[in-house]
Amino acid sequence: MLNTVGPVFSREEDRSNLLDSCYRESLRVADELGAKTVAFPAVSTGIFRWPMDDAARTSVEEVRFVLFDEAAYAAFTAQGN
Repeated sequence: MLNTVGPVFSREEDRSNLLDSCYRESLRVADELGAKTVAFPAVSTGIFRWPMDDAARTSVEEVRFVLFDEAAYAAFTAQGN
C-alpha cells in the first residue's frame, strides 16, 4: 500500500501542477514496485478543500477512483461526459 499527500487548494495560487504530480508520481512508484492495480481516492478534495469538479478533470479514457459519497461520484462522472 502506498500513500500520497496532495496540495492544499488555494484561490490565490494555481497548484494544479502539484495535484497532477501526486497522481503521476504515485503511478511511477507503483510501476517501479511492479503493482498490477492501483486505486486512488479523490486526492486533496477532503480537508485540503480542492474543488471536486476541478480534481475530476482528466483526458485519460479510463480511470477508477475510490469515492466516498454520491456528491464525489456525481462530480467525477460529470467530468467524463
